Amino acid sequence: MIKSFKHKGLETFFESANYAGINPAHASKLKHQLAQLNQATQAIHMKIPGWNLHLLSGTVAGHWSVWVNGNWQLAFDICI
Repeated sequence: MIKSFKHKGLETFFESANYAGINPAHASKLKHQLAQLNQATQAIHMKIPGWNLHLLSGTVAGHWSVWVNGNWQLAFDICI
């Protein structure tokens, strides 16, 4: 279950489908990714073909990321 967002535009999109804070071209894929993430209890649940699930390093070590489009990624942390 998604507990919080750092990106207000993404949070608004998740809660109300308002595209104002995101790139509208990414809306369809983000809708699927956020729905999947909301159900995920482990990072492996986000391992969908074409999403390129990977563990991040550096200042965001321990977080995971999936590919949205081009340079755009959806980063998250699974906290149970």
